[in-house]
Amino acid sequence: MTIDNELIDNLLKNYKKPEDLIGENGLLKQLTKQLLERAMAAEMTEHVGYDKHDAAGNNSGNSRNGKSAKTIKGTFGELALELPRDRNGTFEPQIIEKHQTRFTGFDANIISLYARGLSTREIQQHLEEIYHVEVSPGLISSVTDEVLDEVKTWQNRQLEAVYPIMYLDAIQFKVRDSGHVKNKAIYLAIGVTIEGYKEVLGLWIAQTEGAKFWLQVVTELKNRGVTDIFIACVDGLKGFPEAIESVFPQTEVQLCIVHLVRYSLNYVGWKQRKEVARDLKTIYTAATDVEAEQRLAEFSLKWDAKFSMIAKSWRGNWTRVIPFFAHPPEIRKVIYTTNAIESLNMSLRKVTKARGSFPNDEAVSKLLYLALRNIAKKWTMPLHAWKDALNRFAIIYENRLPAN
Repeated sequence: MTIDNELIDNLLKNYKKPEDLIGENGLLKQLTKQLLERAMAAEMTEHVGYDKHDAAGNNSGNSRNGKSAKTIKGTFGELALELPRDRNGTFEPQIIEKHQTRFTGFDANIISLYARGLSTREIQQHLEEIYHVEVSPGLISSVTDEVLDEVKTWQNRQLEAVYPIMYLDAIQFKVRDSGHVKNKAIYLAIGVTIEGYKEVLGLWIAQTEGAKFWLQVVTELKNRGVTDIFIACVDGLKGFPEAIESVFPQTEVQLCIVHLVRYSLNYVGWKQRKEVARDLKTIYTAATDVEAEQRLAEFSLKWDAKFSMIAKSWRGNWTRVIPFFAHPPEIRKVIYTTNAIESLNMSLRKVTKARGSFPNDEAVSKLLYLALRNIAKKWTMPLHAWKDALNRFAIIYENRLPAN
């Protein structure tokens, strides 16, 4: 629809400052009110079948019956409207629905603020300061609760059959449960698709992180359509690799080198930490698994007298350490570390740092889902050197890539 410039000029005839246009009593707000009320008057005419004051309405069986007041919240503040009524009580305006109290888009603003980690109080303050609108904590909770059905749909959606790489990790949050605040584990799974794009497959909540619950998670992934995972990248949780292999027996479980290095450095004082880290790096940057084993032996000779547990832990996990040596250097980083999921965890912690604890599990699911949805919008490119990785996968995992 094209609006006549002469009409716009007439409307702006007394314009002197921005408040005259967008202020509390500015032109835009007045125009919105008048346009909505005239639109509802037109809807009423359509409903009763005759124009206002038209004699055709006499004895028509229904007639106009005054107006009722209603206040709508929006990004321009609160707007008082007069809604037309009919005598039979059958008129329901379409442009402003019968029980509507907020303009389309206003709820989306609340959800957007919530997804960025703002507390209920901060959202209230923001809406009041920017839009001069007062909203109750109950309204914010009600609006954000509407996301819960979306969370359930997302959590139960069908997944792709094959994920060449999957990252699995857990993050801790404080959640109120049975009157007490407890640390709960939030289980996360990121799959890398055949096309090389990252995808959060789901989130699960449990009392603590354990292999038994991870078994439930990977079983659910299988039930949702996953038939094969080439490489699963995990931390050093006891029993975790076996839980994965019991559901996906062909999957190679790659221990996160970053986790193993951190565990190793826990035994080392600050003065020698850099030197030990440098020597550990010679192990996981070796060209082949044979060379890596040689570097581990050299590390053991040098440091066992002071830090005997380090080499012992590497040897104990050796079969989970070496899978990435089968791949070229440019794609090893994608495989041997859970950096992808640790980066995700860091983003989630930023969003949740304003909250000391969550009132319940649903509150955790709601906020983390919204945060994950925002984070996923940035995953628009495949992983670096993905085509090289995929070609290598096609050779190593022969006949396991989908035909298409």
